[in-house]
Amino acid sequence: MIERISKYKHIIWDWNGTLIDDVWLVVEIMNEILKKRNLSGIDLKKYREIFDFPVIDYYIKLGFDFSDESFEELTVEFISEYYTRFNECKLFDEVEEVLKKIRDRRISQSILSASKEDVLIEKIRYYGIEKYFCRIMGLKNHYAESKVERGEKWIAELNLNPQDVLLIGDTTNDYIVSKHIGSDCLLVANGHHSYERLAKLGVDVIGTLKEMIQI
Repeated sequence: MIERISKYKHIIWDWNGTLIDDVWLVVEIMNEILKKRNLSGIDLKKYREIFDFPVIDYYIKLGFDFSDESFEELTVEFISEYYTRFNECKLFDEVEEVLKKIRDRRISQSILSASKEDVLIEKIRYYGIEKYFCRIMGLKNHYAESKVERGEKWIAELNLNPQDVLLIGDTTNDYIVSKHIGSDCLLVANGHHSYERLAKLGVDVIGTLKEMIQI
């Protein structure tokens, strides 16, 4: 797989669920929030089936009533607990090995995430992998809106043929971003969406990053 990636000049990585294993924490915190409101909890399988962008649609599927409280207030409650505990999360196995192998092939790398950019940069520095990326890009707020516009601007700045760029993510939204910017897409199915959802998209899907270095 690494050899196949060598044909690209740039890799755009997603962060949450692709490089950092945070899905378990998301489910744990959401179940606490649901319990406070006497709503049914979810397990990892259910989460991967219903989580989507825009995030407000996912919250509606969970049963939240925004006539009682605002989406913004609910988001602040979730994000506050999420970042309080975020350092409990670990990078997926082989992350740094994969990043190093790609760098050694003189392929530049960046991160494009729906996380708030200043917090994103802080966390990537905490895990000590910022040295692998020429750019770290997030959004302006915590509401996990679309990455499409940010991705389109970045692909223009790269000044590369989009076909020389590979986007690696873990959700259908990452696939949508890749289609908008014209790049190829590789999806990893140990993040926020199930293998079954990703396999329907007609692009390469791997179970873990370890599969990228098995050759």
